[in-house]
Amino acid sequence: MPSTCEMCGMVGVRDAFYSKTKRFCSVSCSRSYSSNSKKASILARLQVTGKPPTKKAKVLQKQPLVAKLAAYAQYQATLQNQAKTKSVAVSMEGFSWGNYINSNSFIAAPVTCFKHAPMGTCWGDISENVRVEVPNTDCSLPTKVFWIAGIVKLAGYNALLRYEGFENDSGLDFWCNICGSDIHPVGWCAASGKPLVPPRTIQHKYTNWKAFLVKRLTGAKTLPPDFSQKVSESMQYPFKPCMRVEVVDKRHLCRTRVAVVESVIGGRLRLVYEESEDRTDDFWCHMHSPLIHHIGWSRSIGHRFKRSDITKKQDGHFDTPPHLFAKVKEVDQSGEWFKEGMKLEAIDPLNLSTICVATIRKVLADGFLMIGIDGSEAADGSDWFCYHATSPSIFPVGFCEINMIELTPPRGYTKLPFKWFDYLRETGSIAAPVKLFNKDVPNHGFRVGMKLEAVDLMEPRLICVATVTRIIHRLLRIHFDGWEEEYDQWVDCESPDLYPVGWCQLTGYQLQPPASQSSRESQSGSSKQKKKAKSQQYKGHKKMTTLQLKEELMDGEDYNFLQGASDQESNGSANFYIKQEP
Repeated sequence: MPSTCEMCGMVGVRDAFYSKTKRFCSVSCSRSYSSNSKKASILARLQVTGKPPTKKAKVLQKQPLVAKLAAYAQYQATLQNQAKTKSVAVSMEGFSWGNYINSNSFIAAPVTCFKHAPMGTCWGDISENVRVEVPNTDCSLPTKVFWIAGIVKLAGYNALLRYEGFENDSGLDFWCNICGSDIHPVGWCAASGKPLVPPRTIQHKYTNWKAFLVKRLTGAKTLPPDFSQKVSESMQYPFKPCMRVEVVDKRHLCRTRVAVVESVIGGRLRLVYEESEDRTDDFWCHMHSPLIHHIGWSRSIGHRFKRSDITKKQDGHFDTPPHLFAKVKEVDQSGEWFKEGMKLEAIDPLNLSTICVATIRKVLADGFLMIGIDGSEAADGSDWFCYHATSPSIFPVGFCEINMIELTPPRGYTKLPFKWFDYLRETGSIAAPVKLFNKDVPNHGFRVGMKLEAVDLMEPRLICVATVTRIIHRLLRIHFDGWEEEYDQWVDCESPDLYPVGWCQLTGYQLQPPASQSSRESQSGSSKQKKKAKSQQYKGHKKMTTLQLKEELMDGEDYNFLQGASDQESNGSANFYIKQEP
């Protein structure tokens, strides 16, 4: 029975549609629709790039060309009309990290958890009670003056500050980004000839403010004198516009394509596929993402590659130097190694909330493997995806059972509950040796409940308010605040798609607030019913037929990828053992 997506108007097979009610063709459409109305969700994404959101899971069966064109034209017309209505745009004005954390007593992940982020490796011992010099906003003087404040609470880059002299009075406490240009170490005013003026509210408390400050600041900590210089240096990125790279083809996971760096924001790259004439066919990822490589990488390891129709480089474009890309750990493939047909467990890059039964489909050079999700593969292997042997996104057979994670069985497999021992016997397969997997677990510092800013890998240009809800060694379960658990994503602790609170403000990137921030009032009556209904669905079903579409008609067609790449967690190494059954 055909259905029409209520978000984008695409027509498809009802049984392959997403959500229990079968109203949407993809997770992206379901999420967009429920985000404070259809108009608001589209315009929220327009804030990031000024372009309409790309669709990820397009038509779910081949429809007549006229039907596709009509649906797509209607979709584009709707976007144009909505773009003119500025009043419906979702704004960040109503969201404040400081208020959000204060009102709920949340704790944010420390900056030191994010080695790829600015100051991640040189944060030092910045903590509560550190003193800084900041602008004095409680003053009637016409010129900009400063006063000393102490850090009351840290939340990523953001600090709750209290002016010296207020003691236990929190009336004028304020949040600011500690890496901002107006935050200075104690002594900066004296060296720069800037006046230190006490806040007007407490001006009467002391007659000798100099003696007060000497007493209060003796033995106190402040920022390093070169702090602002370190911040500036840590925000210099080697990737530049016009650099050429090889990146995964978002329409066919099994191959790469050439793309050109269009812009760089905080180390995140907007890549435009080289053949995109209007420069709208793009892909977002971090410069340390395992999905991008130097020109020639695919040929060197035997990976599939879509040759460009462009015979020569465009003026000004140049190949990115190979040393700028993230390095993978060297492996020895000469001894016991992965073989085609071996079984394992893997995070599904098209449904990041699930870990699935998977098979090694091809062994490439330099430790790279082509993986397929059992029961969901296209006949031509166009949905195989490439993971390195040391990737934290692949696991030995039995990993989910040992760590009490729900393993998604192959589509159509009816012998439930799923048992690896039976499945291996039935398929005549063997499990990949446990010793070949990466078992390094770093002391990453994340804890359950910590807040952060995380890329929505289902729509990778979006960065959202998020929470760590579960930790399995180096694997983190990321929940997007305000959304149902089915939108959660498994991400590695060292993924370059995770950022400290305040990263968006620091880099000038658009942060997406919790869904409830803009939609709770209008949806309070129906959200609970939706949540209950959606949570009962089969989460691995949504992508079953999306990759079977071979037509290149819909330029907006897009897929979602896991972009984690890292190395380790806390609390010791993982238990990688399969339960042996008779």
